[in-house]
Amino acid sequence: MSTWEWGESSSRSMEASLGMMDGPRSDMGRWGGNPLQPPTTPSPEPEPEPDRRSHRRGFWARCCSCCSCRNAADDDWGPEPSGSRGRGSRSGGRRTDSRGSDSRRPVSRGSGVNAAGDGTIREGMLVVAGVDLLSSRSDQNRREHHTDEFEYDELIVRRGQPFHMVILLSRPYESSDRITLELLIGNNPEVGKGTHVIIPVGKGGSGGWKAQVTKANGKDLNLRVHTSPNAIIGKFQFTVRTHTDAGEFQLPFDPRNEIYILFNPWCPEDIVYVDHEDWRQEYVLNESGRIYYGTEAQIGERTWNYGQFDHGVLDACLYILDRRGMPYGGRRDPVSVSRVISAMVNSLDDNGVLIGNWSGDYSRGTNPSAWVGSVEILLSYLRTGYSVPYGQCWVFAGVTTTVLRCLGLAARTVTNFNSAHDTDTSLTMDIYFDENMKPLEHLNHDSVWNFHVWNDCWMKRPDLPSGFDGWQVVDATPQETSSGIFCCGPCSVESVKNGLVYMKYDTPFIFAEVNSDKVYWQRQDDGSFKIVYVEEKAIGSLIVTKAIGSNMREDITQTYKHPEGSEAERKAVETAAAHGSKPNVYATRDSAEDVAMQVETQDAVMGQDLTVSVLLTNRSSSRRTVKLHLYLSVTFYTGVTGTIFKETKKEVVLAPGASDRVAMPVAYQEYRPHLVDQGAMLLNVSGHVKENGQVLAKQHTFRLRTPDLSLTLLGAAVVGQECEVQIVFKNPLPVTLTNVVFRLEGSGLQRPKILNVGDIGGNETVTLRQTFVPVRPGPRQLIASLDSPQLSQVHGVIQVDVAPASGGGSFFSDARGDSHSGEAIPMASRGGA
Repeated sequence: MSTWEWGESSSRSMEASLGMMDGPRSDMGRWGGNPLQPPTTPSPEPEPEPDRRSHRRGFWARCCSCCSCRNAADDDWGPEPSGSRGRGSRSGGRRTDSRGSDSRRPVSRGSGVNAAGDGTIREGMLVVAGVDLLSSRSDQNRREHHTDEFEYDELIVRRGQPFHMVILLSRPYESSDRITLELLIGNNPEVGKGTHVIIPVGKGGSGGWKAQVTKANGKDLNLRVHTSPNAIIGKFQFTVRTHTDAGEFQLPFDPRNEIYILFNPWCPEDIVYVDHEDWRQEYVLNESGRIYYGTEAQIGERTWNYGQFDHGVLDACLYILDRRGMPYGGRRDPVSVSRVISAMVNSLDDNGVLIGNWSGDYSRGTNPSAWVGSVEILLSYLRTGYSVPYGQCWVFAGVTTTVLRCLGLAARTVTNFNSAHDTDTSLTMDIYFDENMKPLEHLNHDSVWNFHVWNDCWMKRPDLPSGFDGWQVVDATPQETSSGIFCCGPCSVESVKNGLVYMKYDTPFIFAEVNSDKVYWQRQDDGSFKIVYVEEKAIGSLIVTKAIGSNMREDITQTYKHPEGSEAERKAVETAAAHGSKPNVYATRDSAEDVAMQVETQDAVMGQDLTVSVLLTNRSSSRRTVKLHLYLSVTFYTGVTGTIFKETKKEVVLAPGASDRVAMPVAYQEYRPHLVDQGAMLLNVSGHVKENGQVLAKQHTFRLRTPDLSLTLLGAAVVGQECEVQIVFKNPLPVTLTNVVFRLEGSGLQRPKILNVGDIGGNETVTLRQTFVPVRPGPRQLIASLDSPQLSQVHGVIQVDVAPASGGGSFFSDARGDSHSGEAIPMASRGGA
């Protein structure tokens, strides 16, 4: 039996990063280029394998560490102190017992220093022999703070909620002893900025910080520590000071005692509080989700592995804030944090996480359709410091959901079908035609995306008037929406719904995406333009997200806009348009609509012939003569079209009340040479009614479906035990797929893994088998994708219910099977149709 071997994905990652396009991107993407620059700070890979460490250290030794984004005018601007950033991925390591369950980390101990700093321990001083932060996943702290799924040994807590610790003293604690806890973050911690937190034990603190003795048992002192609901989020250094008449003692900093503090949707005093437990389970704790794409009439869905609890992802999320140079004092505010995330998930302006590419050429990176989750992307960015090629809107949104949920913000991934891209702030989608209703492409700068994916995150908005709390739009796709900066949001969904486009941030752009009208203008004999048709329901026709607690699709259109055609909806549109660049756009409307037009397309599969047709209905009591033009072209999902490759012209005579259909068959051989990403096509229909001058205009997008991967679990899944999955795929095309790449990923099951399988013949069926070792129990999602130059947007998913190991707990192995694996995979079978 022949085999296909796992390929080295890392060999092309650096080449892809360094080989970016020079100069501005083509109009296919509509955005400027992104000249790649070196990373500002070296960032070690989480859990580097021994055979790769020396190479990476050598590479970074050649880079200049002084190129960080530090601003001398602000001491807490820039990365965390050396030795702090990224250490969570190395410090302490993972300790597992013979059964694979969590074992308690040894209590950290140190020599200590006195006030003089000479290390002398004098008689009578209260020496801290060690501290136990009770940080293992099975401990009370992690379970109560809903952080027990994080694959970390360090203490991870949510702000505004108490946690417990045990301090080991040199003698029993006495009421006269003074003990102070200290947490520090940033290059130059200051009490006034909240980057140096001092908590006197038993005396209360400031801003909600305090520590109380719960039990004194010999030399062990049990404490209950309350964190502020307004605390800075990030990774803090921790120390303990004692003061007696004999002198002051300080426990040395120990990287094993670093404490991660996150936002807390469970805390009513935190402005990110969510008052629904099922919402918190879905929007904060769920590690996988569904992302929707396609067209309103042909909705596709794919499972995305958010993986916010995978080891290294939390460090990557904090590194994103560091790379932006975000002041630590601003990291307590979810509005500021989400805005930075919006800017940093794309690479423009600041060498952020993902490089956008809509050109159709992904030879120097990964096709956006091939990604199955965020983990590989974020760990690559943390490991190398280079922006990852490539992303499109759903990839930007998937990564943003991961980052927001990881940091403790409730977030969901949202898809808007028929999403407008307004380029002139008119808050309308304007399409211009000449006297004969031929499109004037040099004037048609606005575009309508088949779909666009962004994020909602939940928070209060103290920076806005009352009534705008709740869901906020954050969009990381680079669209230059915010005063020339490539970030978008957070924008109150309530302000979008009511057309209040003067509200920050970026409300005009988002309103136009979901609730603008498509306005058709015709050039007159004197050169002026007149509105000849308005489609009021063409934009934002359906807005969806994954439902809570299931894999069903939820329609959330009503949260973004009032019912189409209602008085409230029309008022919102006109309110918004009054603040746009064409405030009197509706003053010149003039139309007659005797003849109704409806476009029909069959549900076609990639590789098959298809037929598109237009149904005309005469709703008048007189005969109508319609001259109709149909133009068919391929289109990117962003609304950018290719050359027209087929057209039909026909005159139709309709009796009163009669209907007639104009059909246009399209063979596979006709559209095959023109296909681009997503397999989408655009039908432009234009015409006019001879008797009354009515103008007919319609743009209809449809897509060709692609097959799914079929995944089957072969045997039971148990933590720490090898399990096998079978993947079956049939090539739907009569042509060979070349350079086929499979991806496999699932949090708690399989780290991102890549398989280069070579070619798959026309109409050939292949069966692959792959083993993996689950590391966490519970219901999990294993996700796979297939990509080749001839066929993309192929994916599949299977739910895996993982049983605990016989001894309970979880299993963490350093051999995680990441994307650099060279493991060979047996090919079970391959054959014809």
